[in-house]
Amino acid sequence: GRADIAVHSLKDMSAEHFFGSNNFAVVDRADIRDLAIFNNSIEEKLKRAETIVIGTCSPRREEMAAVFLKKALPQWSAEISIEIKPIRGNVETRLRKLTDDGYDATILATAGLNRLLQSENDAPLIEGLLSDKKLMLLPLLECVPAPCQGAIVAEANPGNKQAVEILQAINDETLLKNCTAEKEKATQYWKGCLQKFGVATIPYGDTSILYAAGKDSEDSVFSDWVGLPELDLKDKKLFSTTDFMGKFFDYEYYGERIMIQEPVVYVANYKAAEQPEMLEQLQNKKVWAAGTRTWFELARKGIWVEGCADALGLEFLEKSWPMPITRISRNDVAIITGKQTAGIWQSKGWQAYGVYSTSVKKLPAVGQQLQDADFVFWTSFRQYALYKNLLKDEVTHICPYGETAEQFRAEGIEPVIFPTLKAFLQWKQTLIR
Repeated sequence: GRADIAVHSLKDMSAEHFFGSNNFAVVDRADIRDLAIFNNSIEEKLKRAETIVIGTCSPRREEMAAVFLKKALPQWSAEISIEIKPIRGNVETRLRKLTDDGYDATILATAGLNRLLQSENDAPLIEGLLSDKKLMLLPLLECVPAPCQGAIVAEANPGNKQAVEILQAINDETLLKNCTAEKEKATQYWKGCLQKFGVATIPYGDTSILYAAGKDSEDSVFSDWVGLPELDLKDKKLFSTTDFMGKFFDYEYYGERIMIQEPVVYVANYKAAEQPEMLEQLQNKKVWAAGTRTWFELARKGIWVEGCADALGLEFLEKSWPMPITRISRNDVAIITGKQTAGIWQSKGWQAYGVYSTSVKKLPAVGQQLQDADFVFWTSFRQYALYKNLLKDEVTHICPYGETAEQFRAEGIEPVIFPTLKAFLQWKQTLIR
């Protein structure tokens, strides 16, 4: 009764309290991802194959981020060794400990860092502590954030009518709905606050999907998508081009040297970074990847990658790049991709370089299966263009969100859209089981 309204980080509020008798309003939500912050000596330690010490007290981050970083850090040794050590304190304290107390990295919520960097009082200190650090924005699907990460919630006693009216006025209905769903999903897998899994609302286009993954209270690995398309495949045949990944295209590189002036490079396909001249340039750029597969391929070549679009398209990154921790604008970015798609990006106002060309191969086994298929999942529109004459008249086309879906719509076809390739593959595996 000594306060009318209390304000919290919703991530830290228990589900029991959130679903209790008080009134709540979710008033803001910042970027939900985690950020790994490294001392500048990290690359030399990796080259010497020394154990990397990461400071975190989160079982979720220990389970997910440590596994991810073994594949995502530049691969200069046979295997990256990671040790987890506890680290406590607020953001300033942890950043000071990173510099002074024998840690090589720590993992923090991006939202907290962004908010401190927007504060007139705190920004100079935090900027100073980050000035000599290397960053990695951890991907949503590999390092799923904690339920409600980045969300600010206000609460009031229901008997306090004036306070409740204020909450109703400032509440964001969409954020409240998303956060409620995340809290509810979390309670299905764990009771308490030391979860080894994450739950996230993942936006794509004008919709979103709920994704939970990690280890449950029985220490069993799980992944759970809520809101994927519902398809009735009874007595129907599904064909997926993912069964022939890597076999559809031949790649050809040209001898001309491309000089990239922009400080940030978005690698749309790891094939764009195959040539030694391009890899040399990437060593001196801020590098971002289309998805984790491209990230891992770049890491194998010794490239430091700062983050990825989670295979949700460049527009997903464009929305978050201007945030204080990254401060990237469209004019900073060069896209490297194939010659056939560079023009598409250029027409949308991006600086894009086509570094290879592709030719599509007709595969007899694919053609035979497509003739009988009722549902087809395409990973690129060019596959459809090559085989469309073999298809039945009534075929349901399925594809991931992004440029492929846009090209189908331009053709007058409304495809069934999955948010990512990973979502489709996990849905397909569940279907098979």
